[in-house]
Amino acid sequence: MEVLFEAARDAAAALQAAGFEVELHQPNLPVYAPEGESKRLAKKHKEEDPVHEWRGDPYLALKDRSRLLELCRFLRDELGYEVLMDATAVDFDAEDEHLWGVYQFLSVGRKRRLSLKTFIPKADCRVDSVTAVYPAADWHEREASEMFGVEYLGHPDPRHILLPDDWVGHPLRKDYQYPDEYHGISCK
Repeated sequence: MEVLFEAARDAAAALQAAGFEVELHQPNLPVYAPEGESKRLAKKHKEEDPVHEWRGDPYLALKDRSRLLELCRFLRDELGYEVLMDATAVDFDAEDEHLWGVYQFLSVGRKRRLSLKTFIPKADCRVDSVTAVYPAADWHEREASEMFGVEYLGHPDPRHILLPDDWVGHPLRKDYQYPDEYHGISCK
């Protein structure tokens, strides 16, 4: 686990020195959960304005989504993250005004991986495509576009790959209402 923390700290420092506004987020819970912790967290979740606690990998949060493509070039060319393992979106809550754009990078030579997240407003659900830097983003972005409604600007082939072309809405959004049927086929 310490390798992940070190990679995130090093990348955050390098990106900040290069002028990118990124924040390093590190988990504040130990790697392994003690007995009964889930009950404690469930109780805490019900409190008004609780401090967020989580376990998992550290990640970098990019404040300005318009610099995503530039940041990806820097990660690849300067920091050696030559592989994009995943690109997707996450919708945590129907009431939330943002989606998270989530990217996972790998440096094979340095044996490091890195997570990056950026806010994408639901009202302006657009972000630059990173396929020019990481061609592997092609199908990942197409899937996130269909499932979450993110428009990837500059994507070379934005056709659907999972849903029919006439499907209405984005099924992985928390506020999505499934249709009763689609062309005579029950969706319930």
